[in-house]
Amino acid sequence: MPDPRRDSISAAFAAGREAVHAVARAIHAEPEIAFEEHRAHDRCADLLERSGFAVERGLAELPTAFRARIGTGSLVAALCVEYDALPEIGHGCGHNLIAGASLGAALALADLVDELDLTLLVIGTPAEEHGSGKQLLLDRGVFDGVHLSLMAHPTPHTDTYDVLGSTSQAVGRWRATYTGRGAHAAANPTDGINANDAAVIAQVAAGLLRQRMRDGQRLALVPQQTGVTNIVPETAVVDFECRALTMPEFEQLRAQLVACFEAGAVATGCTLEIATSEPVYEPLLQDEVLGAAWNEAMATLGRPLAGSLGVMAASTDMGNVSRRVPGLHPFVGITGAGGALHTREFAEHAASDEGYRLMDDCALALAWVVRDVAADPARRALVLEQSAQLANEPRERSAASA
Repeated sequence: MPDPRRDSISAAFAAGREAVHAVARAIHAEPEIAFEEHRAHDRCADLLERSGFAVERGLAELPTAFRARIGTGSLVAALCVEYDALPEIGHGCGHNLIAGASLGAALALADLVDELDLTLLVIGTPAEEHGSGKQLLLDRGVFDGVHLSLMAHPTPHTDTYDVLGSTSQAVGRWRATYTGRGAHAAANPTDGINANDAAVIAQVAAGLLRQRMRDGQRLALVPQQTGVTNIVPETAVVDFECRALTMPEFEQLRAQLVACFEAGAVATGCTLEIATSEPVYEPLLQDEVLGAAWNEAMATLGRPLAGSLGVMAASTDMGNVSRRVPGLHPFVGITGAGGALHTREFAEHAASDEGYRLMDDCALALAWVVRDVAADPARRALVLEQSAQLANEPRERSAASA
């Protein structure tokens, strides 16, 4: 049955589609890594400003963050825009499509904000891959007063998944630095304390820890090699991370992994310093009201659901937002894609015709979700109730991010 409101959204998106595609394709063609997305920031902000949004650039002391606003309604919805790329790989996570989908949804909704009693925000969120730009924006009040937040993420799984029941892993990242004592490797090695030995012990202990890890848990250690063979290394640096399905499991695994590094210090006599590299990414909470509306939109667009994806073997700082604001972060497959996220192969899919076709569908679906929640008194009330509950939940700062 025709829906005039959805039809008007589709028409508005069609009018802005060419401009949205131009921005998304330019972001893909000129990839920029975390906190350095200056061209992407400007392209997105310029498009929104030309389309009637009031834009704040360089938001919250982050030069590549922005917030665009249109409308003054009582329901505040935020579309999140990601645009950072991976070093050397480019857009192997499809952030050009994420940006385009949210921008397209914003343009499609712009003329309806008064009718829907809506304040529409578009928040440019840098450094999703590394740095947790969204957590920094949360800490600095950018999401204060927002009632719902949403975005859509492409995947190589090729199917369209039921968003309800899906989530992501928590992840934390740190840098361990061992300090020993240098010496000549041939003349007086016994006077040295080899920091690399401590790093090796930590890696062996972490490898043995893997047999005790639960399904869905992950860890990774990457030594940052320096030095020459004729000097006993005085320092050694290891970057490391761990992932888990829940925050309690995450905290337990983090403590076990830190103990592996402490073992290296004890065994060699080195001192150990562990520093947090970036804020912890928390698991996603998919809001049920937003998820149900998304599933309806996907069905209307002819993308049948293939069941829940469950836990996505990846992490996103949108999880942090979803635990403070009702959130939607569906994983949607590019038809015919393959490989895995964070690969050059997927970067090619993110620039394919099917990738941009998915971006168009996601833009429409995101806009329809916002419209359906804003226009339905029951859904609107449920989202506002959930927003109030999340805003009032007491929060303890994670030991892993302290």
